[in-house]
Amino acid sequence: MTLQDLAPLIEAARIGQERRDGASLLEANRTGDAMPDVRAICAIGQSGQLGLDGQLPWEGDRRPEFVADVARFFDITRGHVLIAGPRTIAAVPAFAYEDRTIMVIRSAMKPEEVLAQFQDRIVFVGGGPPVWDVYAPFIRHWDITRLPYDGPADRWFDTAWLAAATQS
Repeated sequence: MTLQDLAPLIEAARIGQERRDGASLLEANRTGDAMPDVRAICAIGQSGQLGLDGQLPWEGDRRPEFVADVARFFDITRGHVLIAGPRTIAAVPAFAYEDRTIMVIRSAMKPEEVLAQFQDRIVFVGGGPPVWDVYAPFIRHWDITRLPYDGPADRWFDTAWLAAATQS
């Protein structure tokens, strides 16, 4: 997977987002509910690597671009909601709980019900493939950073997540 491969899907997701925004917000307005602004933020390796043995493949890499990516994640999510599975939330440092709402989500929880708790908020969906498989249709913005990692992985970014919002 190359960046050029992602470009058409990102554009399709953007167009679908515009359609979805109109339809979802219109439906929300009919029912009187306010919808959260659902986003995802993640980093991938050069070939779309996401995870290795339950953690980021580049975990602990102290090179500037990796350190900057972690800092950027905490900067962008500050003041907002972060929902993710138990493993991801367990990796969130204590300081992050001071300036963002953090919620552990479980597979038995319905995304519509989880997201309804955060009306008029920006909600970042963290986690990885199991979470994004379920929440991708609700994600209206993907913030993807490509890092200079080109090693092994056992979890990969699925470009279908980008198009999921266009199909809902």
